[in-house]
Amino acid sequence: MIDHIRTRASSIGRGGALRLGIGDDCAILAPPRGHEIVVTTDLSLERRHFRRDWHPAQSIGHRTLARGLSDLAAMGARPLAAFLSLALPRSAADDATWLDGFLDGLLSLAAVSKTPLAGGDTAESPSDHILADIVLLGSTPAGKALRRSGAKPGDRLFITGTLGGAAAELAGLATQRENTGGDAAKNSSAARRKNADSSIEHPHLYPQPRLAAGQALLRRSLATACIDISDGLSTDLAHLCEASGVAAEIEAARLPIHPLARALGQPGTLAAALHGGEDYELLFTTSPDGFVPRTLAGVPVTCIGRIVRAGRGHPQISLLEDGNSTPLEPRGWEHLR
Repeated sequence: MIDHIRTRASSIGRGGALRLGIGDDCAILAPPRGHEIVVTTDLSLERRHFRRDWHPAQSIGHRTLARGLSDLAAMGARPLAAFLSLALPRSAADDATWLDGFLDGLLSLAAVSKTPLAGGDTAESPSDHILADIVLLGSTPAGKALRRSGAKPGDRLFITGTLGGAAAELAGLATQRENTGGDAAKNSSAARRKNADSSIEHPHLYPQPRLAAGQALLRRSLATACIDISDGLSTDLAHLCEASGVAAEIEAARLPIHPLARALGQPGTLAAALHGGEDYELLFTTSPDGFVPRTLAGVPVTCIGRIVRAGRGHPQISLLEDGNSTPLEPRGWEHLR
């Protein structure tokens, strides 16, 4: 299995920061001069982050890597290498079709994002569930990484892309499985083969990390703070506010809604946009007088609110809707809550 993965991964990342990849006890990396290393790790657990009867193997592989790449994007980093650890039950380890599908999804995104697979580990799962852990290393110019802690009162609040699409598609997969009793993963896999860029039609199955947008924010010194919203806008905005010691106001009418989420109807549309999660967009703040283009690296950018002073008795996040202001509680994803 390791030889098979090494063969498939060998064409990605040659000549970059990776000096020695899969095959030795350790990989060897040579980061660019004058840069710092940023590191992130993400677990993907069967029946918690994916289901084999809902998600095609290509989607599971794609999403495993996308989770870590989105964290790099939020720091404005460029990927250097990925390390994948897989714990597979016999049912998956003996299924070459599933493993190759998983690698198709992961390595396709790795090639597009120029992220070499530099190593990892394999083991037999103690249950019939798959566990995948991805470690991502990236680099940023020394002292320049985007962080959550720089927002100030008066800053404007922006979001890349659209909101709610991933939650809406996930709800559709659940409904499809419930209504038909069939294998939703097969239908989703067929849709993937028909679309060169299926992130628009399939934001949950094939999310696109905003690496280029994050790098543009860093390069142009536009963002005072930045975070990815994989856990949901309400939850991740709360993290940014906490790190920066500020509060925020969101204007509901300004939220850019994905077409799939619009089909949910109110109040489902707003709930998906605010709390749904897994949109893998970037939430960032800018100074009040800073110029922000309508797109970053081809991705639409929308101003959705502003940063205000935090104060006793003042909600951390307020939602402005139809002339009313109401406290917005973080209701996105949180493990062990």
